[in-house]
Parts: sequence; C-alpha cells; structure tokens
Amino acid sequence: MINKKNGTETSKFGSPGRVNHDSSKFYNSRLYEGLPTEKEKVVFVENKIDEKNINQVFCKSGDRMEELPDNSVHLMVTSPPYNVGKEYDENLSLNEYREFLKKVWKDVHRVLVPGGRACINIANLGRKPYIPLHSFIIEDMQKIGFLMRGEIIWNKASTASPSTAWGSWLSAKNPVLRDIHEYILIFSKESFSRANHDDKPATMTREEFLELTKSVWTFGAESAKRVGHPAPFPVELPLRCIKLYTFANDVVLDPFIGSGTTAVACLMSNRRFVGYDIEEEYVKLAEKRIEEILNEKKQQKISELIQK
Repeated sequence: MINKKNGTETSKFGSPGRVNHDSSKFYNSRLYEGLPTEKEKVVFVENKIDEKNINQVFCKSGDRMEELPDNSVHLMVTSPPYNVGKEYDENLSLNEYREFLKKVWKDVHRVLVPGGRACINIANLGRKPYIPLHSFIIEDMQKIGFLMRGEIIWNKASTASPSTAWGSWLSAKNPVLRDIHEYILIFSKESFSRANHDDKPATMTREEFLELTKSVWTFGAESAKRVGHPAPFPVELPLRCIKLYTFANDVVLDPFIGSGTTAVACLMSNRRFVGYDIEEEYVKLAEKRIEEILNEKKQQKISELIQK
C-alpha cells in the first residue's frame, strides 16, 4: 500500500516496494509481544580496552573476560564447540551444553557496545532425532536480551563432505537429508544501529555490500588438516561479518578463537581483536598464524615502499 508521503506501509496483501516504508503497524502487532525490543533511549557508550589486552589471545574460558570492560567490543564472531566428542569437547548433556554457552553469551552481552553485533556460526546435529542447535541458541540469546537481526545460510555445497548416509536408498521408507549448510545467527545489543561514525569511511565496495546483505552466502569450507584444528571455519566467514558490521579499527571478539581464524580476518581488514580459548595447543597455533599474517603485511609494506 502506498501512503500519503509516497512511501509504502504494511498492508493485508504486502507491498511490492520498500521506499520510505512505514512498518509500524506490523511491529506494533501482538506478534511481537514478549520478544526483546530496542531500548527507547540508548546511551551509546564505548569504553576503552587497555592497549595491552588488544590483539591478544588469552588461554582461558570465554565466560570470564575480565580483560574487557563493559561496553567495549564492537563485534563478536565465533563458532562454539559442538560437544560431539572432538578432542576439545566435553561430554555434556544438551541442557548442560546450553548452560555453558549461556555463560559465555551473557559475558559477550556485557562487553558489547550498545548496538554491537554478535555473529554465531553453528551447524545442527544428528538425525535420530535431529538436534536444531541453532534454534536453541536463538532462544537462549533472546532470553539474555539480545535482539535478533536475522540468520544467514552458509551454503558450503562445493566443499561439503560427500556424505553417504542416504538412509533408505531410492526408497521413501527412511531417506536421510544430507546437510550442505550451516547457520550464521546475527544479534544486536540494545539497538539495531551503532553510534554515528561519520568520520569513519566505508570499508566495503558497493558490490560487496549488495552481496553481503543477502541471506545466503556461498563459499567453501576449510580443511581441518591444513589448519591443524579439528573444526576450523574459513577466513571468509569472519571476514564477511567484519566487513558488514564494523568500521575500521573496531574491536572484534572471538570467545572460542580456536586456531585464530577471526584474528587473521581482523588483521586482513584493519580491525583489532581479542580472543579466548581454553586449549593451550590452539592458543599457540593461533599465535603462530597471527605472526605469519603480520610478517606477510610487513613484507607487503616493504615491497610497496621499494616500488615507490
């Protein structure tokens, strides 16, 4: 429906466009009762992190991030452990696993700036029955007070493991779905918008913005053997989140940093990072990858100076 101001508004049959769209009728409907909503008056506080704690990986649990003050981190990107018997997992019940993650999410909520974003990469598990981990995480995040922005389907079909768990082959008796996707769940703290940063230039192109704002991302998975970690995500995943949701020089947190992929993505995109992991072996691996990317950047600068 077109309104008097030549925009669109929520109608019984939907609207073909979204020019100056007035969606207040939809958001004021009872459908939104009980869900977390934006604060009416948000104070956009951004506290400084002690410089000695910037660009560091701490060997400790991400539910006790004393190094980070309240309202100090601009983005959290992570992929939590799956509790499925990998060497760094614990054999927790589903409820215990959710309670463990909630401790981390609560501290993430504390350290994020108002309007700060949280991106969680998660895959669902099992078949008998199927465990929709992503829906449990959404429920827990909303109970903490996070505002859900949406979810991205990561289509990794080109490099997904060729599963042969067909179930009943060519039969309707019990065919089994073969997952070729994972989720990236997107949340905000208190407000969907960040504080105004007109002094900070855009760090993505028009083409990147059009691509990254789609709800389906297609790129390949990472090789666990190549990285040396049993469940790494590709650099492309945090890199896309960082480009879309942060300004240059912002602070990005990964409370399950593992092999350091989020840190690598930060260094590639002129952002700063803080990471946590309980496994000393993976902290050392992360630090090694960080050192390698820093050396690459130094060599690149030297080459540029020589060419000038």
